[in-house]
Amino acid sequence: MLKNGTYAAWFRTPLADGTGIVHVADGRLWGSDAIMLYSGTYEVDGERFSAVLTTRRHSEGHATVFGTDDLVVRLDGVFSGAIAICKGRADAVPDLAFEVTLMPSHEAPPEPPPDLPMPKFDPSKLPKLPKRSSR
Repeated sequence: MLKNGTYAAWFRTPLADGTGIVHVADGRLWGSDAIMLYSGTYEVDGERFSAVLTTRRHSEGHATVFGTDDLVVRLDGVFSGAIAICKGRADAVPDLAFEVTLMPSHEAPPEPPPDLPMPKFDPSKLPKLPKRSSR
């Protein structure tokens, strides 16, 4: 089931592949990668879901996985455990197959509290350089 949260996205077409981050919450999705922004909506039916999203370039750079910018993309997906596999097409290039794998992102462990004492520096624990031979 597609749960609210943040997902790492691996997307690919026969032209190229890439990665990005997708946020999902209550029927809406949005995200970005190095050159594109995407946003849209999704519907869930058990382990299956469908999404429609639009893409827009935010930075100059390489070509997109579709070879063109500013698209409407339609996806159908199914969850297998925690990972979702999606397939779809962009309206502007309907003959180009598009696949996406979504993997839930896990929050990083919290940093240690700042009031913990720093370990003492002990230079004797540093590796020793080999002695130079005298000539």
